Amino acid sequence: MNLIHLSAKSLAQVKRNVQHHMPICLSHQTSIVSVVYTQSEILQKEVYLFERIDSQNRDNMKHLKAICFLRPTKENVENLIQELRRPKYSVYFIYFSNVISKSEIKALAEADEQEVVAEVQQIITKEYELFDFRKTEVPPLLLILDRSDDAITPLLNQWTYQAMVHELLGLNNNRIDLSRVPGISKDLKEVVLSAENDEFYANNLYLNFGEIGTNIKNLMEDFQKKKPKEQQKLESISDMKAFVDNYPQFKKMSGTVSKHVTVVGELSRLVSERHLMEVSELEQELACQNDHSSASQNVRRLLQNPRVSEMDAVRLVMLYALRYERHSSSILPGLMEELNRKGVSERHCRMVTSMVEYGGKRVRGSDLVNPQDAVAITKQFFKGLKGVENVYTQHAPLLQETLDQLIKGRLKDSQFPYLGPSSLRDR
Repeated sequence: MNLIHLSAKSLAQVKRNVQHHMPICLSHQTSIVSVVYTQSEILQKEVYLFERIDSQNRDNMKHLKAICFLRPTKENVENLIQELRRPKYSVYFIYFSNVISKSEIKALAEADEQEVVAEVQQIITKEYELFDFRKTEVPPLLLILDRSDDAITPLLNQWTYQAMVHELLGLNNNRIDLSRVPGISKDLKEVVLSAENDEFYANNLYLNFGEIGTNIKNLMEDFQKKKPKEQQKLESISDMKAFVDNYPQFKKMSGTVSKHVTVVGELSRLVSERHLMEVSELEQELACQNDHSSASQNVRRLLQNPRVSEMDAVRLVMLYALRYERHSSSILPGLMEELNRKGVSERHCRMVTSMVEYGGKRVRGSDLVNPQDAVAITKQFFKGLKGVENVYTQHAPLLQETLDQLIKGRLKDSQFPYLGPSSLRDR
């Protein structure tokens, strides 16, 4: 039994070795495999069986080969030793997700008395291409940033599809847990969102929430045109969900659309339940406007709204604290009292102070909220004259301005000192 060191950026070697009817024995690596391989892709390779290496009730299937993908923990190695002493399959291809010691390899070899192990490999990820820039006439430039320069952007609610899914539903290994959604059907309690295998998601993940609903509606209406007798008006997310539930043929043909109707429906419910439109509008006001009186009243009013969640309330106070950190009429102590009355935990209340210590005026390298140079002030003035198209997306992150200044060669040396030959900087 030989140990092969495999350097790979993914499980490509595992994928190449998947043969017909081959069971896969896993430890806690199921989530990794699910990211690399969808269930449909696995089935296309005629792999129908997944087992845990620590399962005690597996049947003998000597007519099948097995792939074992394991973390090299003592527990897993011991389970594998016991497996090899009483093999249930004809051949084993063993892959460890990290380095395994020579002594453990020796123990596995001694256990393999029936010589059923075809190979053992260590999958060691090496991101060689991380800094493998394409060759150009001008050498690449590495821009080093400090997250504390812009603590405002991460605190804002986002309105693009992918960002909302992450923020409101949670996305773990491309999976969304919808089991707590009211009235959810059994087959939609957990759904997979992957841009690699979901064309609708790939085409819409960066679009805003309103466009997503329109695109789903268009897809469903296109289907309805093919079925004139089944046409009905689709005026809301509820109409779309009802349509999907009432037409099994549509569900069969358009499972992807059914999934996204459910996800968008739940996002819509949460937006309404948590008053996120109103919360987001105030977040944008705090980030982009300079009206302390209006901001103070609006923050206090939303903190007193019982439907505004604890974390949304804390983020509003954080934004206020960063925006009006040194304002002569700051009401931050009063807002902290509002958080206490709202029942916000002490831990979350302390996060307000921590945020100011992390990204406040004292530590920021740039003036995030009050631009001092003439160019920035002029741009802000004209932006105010033009107004904004969408009050929920008017904020532009500091990085956007930094990159713009970098491209134009206007970055200040005092904020971004340059290391390297001046001739390269001038180019």
